[in-house]
Amino acid sequence: MREKGQSIDHLFSFLAAKREEDISHDYILSSMCTVPHPVASRAHTLFLETNLGDPGLFPGTASLESLLVERLGALFSHPSACGYATSGGTESNIQALRIAKKLLGASNPNVVLPQSAHFSFQKACDILGLEMRKVPLDGECRMDASKASDLVDRDTCALVGVAGTTEYGVVDPIRELSAIALDHGTFLHVDAAFGGMVLPFLEEAPPFDFSLPGVSSIAVDPHKMGMSTIPAGVLLLREKSALSSLAVDTPYLSVKQEYTLSGTRPGGPVAGALAVLEYLGREGMRDIVAGCMKNTQRLIDGMEAFGIPRVVTPDVNVATFARTRIPPPWKVSWTRTGHLRIVCMPHVHAGVVESFLKDIGENNA
Repeated sequence: MREKGQSIDHLFSFLAAKREEDISHDYILSSMCTVPHPVASRAHTLFLETNLGDPGLFPGTASLESLLVERLGALFSHPSACGYATSGGTESNIQALRIAKKLLGASNPNVVLPQSAHFSFQKACDILGLEMRKVPLDGECRMDASKASDLVDRDTCALVGVAGTTEYGVVDPIRELSAIALDHGTFLHVDAAFGGMVLPFLEEAPPFDFSLPGVSSIAVDPHKMGMSTIPAGVLLLREKSALSSLAVDTPYLSVKQEYTLSGTRPGGPVAGALAVLEYLGREGMRDIVAGCMKNTQRLIDGMEAFGIPRVVTPDVNVATFARTRIPPPWKVSWTRTGHLRIVCMPHVHAGVVESFLKDIGENNA
């Protein structure tokens, strides 16, 4: 640390230069996050110093968190759902499995989840001492529900399905998983970190939410397709008693118990997430999602016109293709099996798609 501080001009010149080293969103085709909506940024700045870890000091901010949970619960067919704002899908998934483990109370618990599950589940199982039982995928990269049933036993604390997989953008057969969960009395967690802010706004979408009676919890990330500031995740639960199983005493705070994983929790992203939902409403979100899906289809059509086939037809705005050379400065990603992966987020608008396709065409000429 410096003995004497820098001037404001020098400091912010240095910071601006470092920001310039970051890659422009104009060329980022791999991220499930996007440029925050202006109302999210504006709302965030109003709550910079708020701490939801001590909600009695910030009752207004805490009420926004409750309203965000209420809005998302209603969106997911359960207006009385409970939950809280997390730092994102990783924390939500860890907490869901932590709840499931506590509720079962088995000495050697296991989790049944698809091979396509996000790597956060590896972290969760490492932390919680859970055996991972991975279910193979079908030809469309979805979890094979018939094989999932074979892996569930009395020590299974949780069954996991994904609504909008990170790599291929497909939805696991959550309806079938719901039936399996009910048959076995097993906690079913749906990782909808990405798809949760896409599927409700599509005209025809696979079922994934609390309308299915076997679904116990859902993870969703407003900082993805919800266009909030980072970090903004939410964990929703069907039963309040499930969330209460995590409660620990907090005698020196303004509340006597907490069930969150993080202690200090920022209020800014919560305000940002709620602001976007309130500003856009369902109609506005439908328009944005429709645009992203249209761009995804245009990308698929364009790539296939160049002889680069899709791997699967996605349910959400994630497209995957056979491997091909990508010209600079475009930034894409690759699945664990080597397929080209592109996410058509709101910043990947029609002009960006056309520019990318033009470069791909010239690259493959």
